[in-house]
Amino acid sequence: MPSSIRRAALLGVSTAITLVSVTACGGGSTASAGSADKLKAAPAAQRLAGVCPKTVVVQADWEPEAEHGPLYNLVGPGYTVDTAKKRVTGPLVIGGKDTGVKIQIRAGGSAIGYQSVPSQMYLDQSITLGTVTTDTAIAASVKQPVTAVAALMKKSPMVLMWDPATHPGWKTIADIGTSNAKVVYVNGSTYASLLVDKGLIKKSQLDGSYDGAPARFVANPGIAQQGFATAEPYIYQHEVSAWKKPIKYQLLADVGFNVYPESLSVRSGELKSLSPCLKKLVPVLQQSAADFASKPSATVKLISDLVQQYNTSWVYSESTGSFAAKQMVKLGILGNEADGGIGGFDMKRVASALKTFTPFVEQSGAKVKPGLTAQDLATDEFIDTSIGMK
Repeated sequence: MPSSIRRAALLGVSTAITLVSVTACGGGSTASAGSADKLKAAPAAQRLAGVCPKTVVVQADWEPEAEHGPLYNLVGPGYTVDTAKKRVTGPLVIGGKDTGVKIQIRAGGSAIGYQSVPSQMYLDQSITLGTVTTDTAIAASVKQPVTAVAALMKKSPMVLMWDPATHPGWKTIADIGTSNAKVVYVNGSTYASLLVDKGLIKKSQLDGSYDGAPARFVANPGIAQQGFATAEPYIYQHEVSAWKKPIKYQLLADVGFNVYPESLSVRSGELKSLSPCLKKLVPVLQQSAADFASKPSATVKLISDLVQQYNTSWVYSESTGSFAAKQMVKLGILGNEADGGIGGFDMKRVASALKTFTPFVEQSGAKVKPGLTAQDLATDEFIDTSIGMK
């Protein structure tokens, strides 16, 4: 299972099928306050009309959350919400100005039956971009190849977490490995194989039964558990009534989990035909990421509102979103690359991730395209290195 799986999606197959059947029924459309008619036109360099699709369709890998903030930050006033299909459509704006096309952001998770984003992209050709993590792209390389054109995040927010009161001596993931404590995670996640391969934890410690709920951690704080630096530290301290105290964690990115999470990707065969659009669109995406990092509040409010309107099993408070937005910047999850630009790729890192994760992907049963290269997985061709966080 790819690394991009989110904490509350970790459900059994029967549960997932039930959720899909429920959320696919009923619903309708709602419209936002405000009007696109009053928007001023964006500068010529940011005008996308005529070179991009009339509606740029983005398939997210999960429900609305702050990690997708740079995308939702592009949705302008006068947007409409399809509560049945779990998608929002509105003018694509940057800096409050109209680029001349629309953007539609589609939720993942239950909205697409918990399918992978590459599979959805090949099923529905109307999708322009999808959020795809590097190991997922490797696993999809034979039948559903995708190429990343912009990094939504610089590094993964995934962590292993623990209770500092139960384990005062634990400071890092390596410390977990010196014990016999169970590491509760989602079975099939490539990072678990990586941690064992690097000798950081023992294979005997792995427990692939994590279901996304806090109940087991609360009942047995002796375990270590997967989570997200952008969510669990806040949620456990402020929203899990049976816990209400701090947790400790270490980012998996700090111990070799060097994938680019949820990168904005196109079907590889369409990279050339979409190039005129991407030359203008990718810098707009970069600017939106920088804008979101500096002023996330309005977008976090939109994300929280969409979660409520979609009314799925996903629970995501505005307070969690605000914490996540700050945490992303604080921890460098959302940040500039070494060249000073945001949203680009360190191609040596992409190559390293390909080398590292190909064996783990193959061990999971997926076939990897022979001769797959870093350039197949990602390109910096459209990145403007002058656009970054200040």
